[in-house]
Amino acid sequence: MGSSNRKKKEKKKDFQKAKLKVGKANAKAANFTDTSFKSKSINVNQQTLEGDGSDSVEQFKQTLTTAATAKPDNLRRDALSYITNQISAKPPNNPVGTAGVLTKLLPLISDVSTSVRAHLLRLFRVLPPSEVRPHVEKILMYIRGGMTHLAADIRSDTLNVMEWLLEVAGDEVVSCPGGWLKTLNSFSSMLGWNPSVGSAMNSQGWTSGSKSTLGTKKGPEAQARQIQVLARFLQAGFQPETAAPYNPKAYWDNIYRLPATANPFAYLNLFGAPRDEDNEMYPDRISRQRVFDAKWRSSIVAGMDGAKKEGGTVGRAAALLGKALRGGLGDSAPLPVR
Repeated sequence: MGSSNRKKKEKKKDFQKAKLKVGKANAKAANFTDTSFKSKSINVNQQTLEGDGSDSVEQFKQTLTTAATAKPDNLRRDALSYITNQISAKPPNNPVGTAGVLTKLLPLISDVSTSVRAHLLRLFRVLPPSEVRPHVEKILMYIRGGMTHLAADIRSDTLNVMEWLLEVAGDEVVSCPGGWLKTLNSFSSMLGWNPSVGSAMNSQGWTSGSKSTLGTKKGPEAQARQIQVLARFLQAGFQPETAAPYNPKAYWDNIYRLPATANPFAYLNLFGAPRDEDNEMYPDRISRQRVFDAKWRSSIVAGMDGAKKEGGTVGRAAALLGKALRGGLGDSAPLPVR
């Protein structure tokens, strides 16, 4: 009995020794990390959640609001990039439509941030031209505000928006209410070629306002750019209308067929406020030539001649403007010889 107990004790000791020898833990590495902890939550700095269609619509609307109202420049810029990617996607994702996007973002034409204005122009370029044309009058209102802004950079960037609008809706720009004369007023104010400011006019008949940008390094380039865009605007206004092919059914189509353009009777101004000369519509080339010749021709020609005398980039831009005037007014009274 005693020997059996002794044997059991010896076996137990041998087992404990073997256990200590086999189960001995290895040395931990220098970069060892203890992962035995437990956490109730994990916070991730940046997340992208993909949901159903209703969530994407709400996300688009919230981003649009951020682009229009956020105070930090980087938030407005990133929001504009997101909207641009959504509209340019295939198929495009724009739950609020072009009208909703323009209503929110047009005030950014005069934004203080250069990067925001650049991203806004990229967004404008991906909008469908057919959906932009019905809103030209509203867009021009903000463009004219940017063209007469006190900041030279904003005036310069607004000219890029004007060029884009002339590309996608040139006919609507020069024929909508206020599109012809009021835009010419803005160009003349920007260049200083305004005949209504009599006290500031010199002997040549144009103001010294065009010199206001020449004190800076980019002054001549800015003035040349303004003259170039003015030339493009005049080319769009003086472009001859394309004659419609003969159609024996045109009379009945004009009576019974539904109009293909938005607000086809806008020229009648049946329910709008009475318009003055500047806010009037000039829907054809002849009417635009007539009012330009009566109100703006002499002052713009005088300013153009003064710009030619400066030479350089300004002189070359003035030469382009002269070419546009000769092409647009060639069948009317000739340009005065100076």
